[in-house]
Amino acid sequence: MSDLLGDAFAPSFDNPLEMLLACHGKIQSQCTTLRKLLQHLSSHGCDAQAQQAAQAILRYFDTAGQNHHDDEEQDLFPCLLTTPNAEVHELIARLLDEHKVLNAAWEQLRPLLLGIAEGRAAELDIKSVEHFITVHDRHISLENAQLLPQAAKLLDHIQLEALGRSMAARRGVVFSNTCGAERVDNGKN
Repeated sequence: MSDLLGDAFAPSFDNPLEMLLACHGKIQSQCTTLRKLLQHLSSHGCDAQAQQAAQAILRYFDTAGQNHHDDEEQDLFPCLLTTPNAEVHELIARLLDEHKVLNAAWEQLRPLLLGIAEGRAAELDIKSVEHFITVHDRHISLENAQLLPQAAKLLDHIQLEALGRSMAARRGVVFSNTCGAERVDNGKN
């Protein structure tokens, strides 16, 4: 279970569409960890590794996962809705509905993971885990295959830079389109 936690390279905010794609990869990685956790619990119970994995999943979806949805709902989707592309407008409506499903799946799974993270529980509901993973896989596939390619075609350099700046600000990072983003020293490091 030592490979439950991992970190992958992420592109800079200079290319926000690549950053969104990388976020999808991280979500899929967390779903893989979740599936491994489910298997680990059945054979090892709620040991330190299980607690650590549950804590990492909680931390990701409570912070980075929420930031990702905000990137889309507050910045990318509104920007795309300013285009006259009716197909993209319909796609965004569908994706917003799916975000509600994703949030509901998280609200169902989160307390179960919290029990594992705190050592109070030794199992997860298989149906909740599988539902969470399935809805994320389907949603990510749709965004990767349709949304991001359309955004690359429809958004200009200025819109993409604004998207990158907003995404960086949401994470407390200073945006610089020549040198990349730098973390703001806010005294919390």
